[in-house]
Amino acid sequence: QVQLVESGGGLVQAGGSLRLSCVASGSIRSINAMGWYRQPPGKQRELVAGISSGGSTNYADSVKGRFTISRDNAKRTVTLQMNSLKPEDTAVYYCNVGLLIYGSDAWRQYWGQGTQVTVSS
Repeated sequence: QVQLVESGGGLVQAGGSLRLSCVASGSIRSINAMGWYRQPPGKQRELVAGISSGGSTNYADSVKGRFTISRDNAKRTVTLQMNSLKPEDTAVYYCNVGLLIYGSDAWRQYWGQGTQVTVSS
């Protein structure tokens, strides 16, 4: 079994900061790309930031310069540091990780349960 557990969401005023973390656990053989998505109220889920197994990063234009994604392979963790938050950043944030588990030869995408981020104006 594999679990992705997120933490760090909450309520913050505009201009504030939050740090999201996602820890993967279970029968994990290898980890590929890791990323964060978000789903604002009434909208579709969108990519916020991603980081490859080699450490290359990519960001949505709307968060460039404000958000930073990082990973710790030993701890199986991906983190999203969010600074200068805006009301439009309000959404449920989900981590997404590509995993190869023991007993399988196929890579699969796994999702966390989501964590609410609310930015007040």
